[in-house]
Amino acid sequence: MRTTSLVDLLSEHPLFADLDHAYVEQIAACGANVRFAGGEALFAEGGRADHFYLIRHGRVALETAVPGRGAIVVETVSSGEVVGWSWLLPPYRWHFDGRAVEPTAAVRFDGACLRAKLSADPALGYELMRRFAALIVERLQATRVRLLDVYGDVRG
Repeated sequence: MRTTSLVDLLSEHPLFADLDHAYVEQIAACGANVRFAGGEALFAEGGRADHFYLIRHGRVALETAVPGRGAIVVETVSSGEVVGWSWLLPPYRWHFDGRAVEPTAAVRFDGACLRAKLSADPALGYELMRRFAALIVERLQATRVRLLDVYGDVRG
């Protein structure tokens, strides 16, 4: 059985696929494989956002507490997707809770390690910021579509 290195994994992922190999190696140096049991928390709303995850297998629910209703799922992220961009921008706080819906394997990237690399190399910083900005826009658009599905056209 062949073991896939983090460099190989990142090189094949759409977020990093066409990135210069030297940059992929720098990013991979900040990563580590992690596993979560179903129901286990990855992070908590308001907590320090000092990392992000690339989900390898499994699913992660992004949740928020709603008074009188408890936790509601805002989005579910699955294999091949990225969870977290709060590590990239101050004040580095999570905006949701993240919980493994089922046993989940992921790569956890250290935000402080990456921020140091981005500061040291503005070209890498620009590339990663550009890629995460596109991810953020994609997620916001998906949220907009879900809201339209839930509430319909509310323009009188």
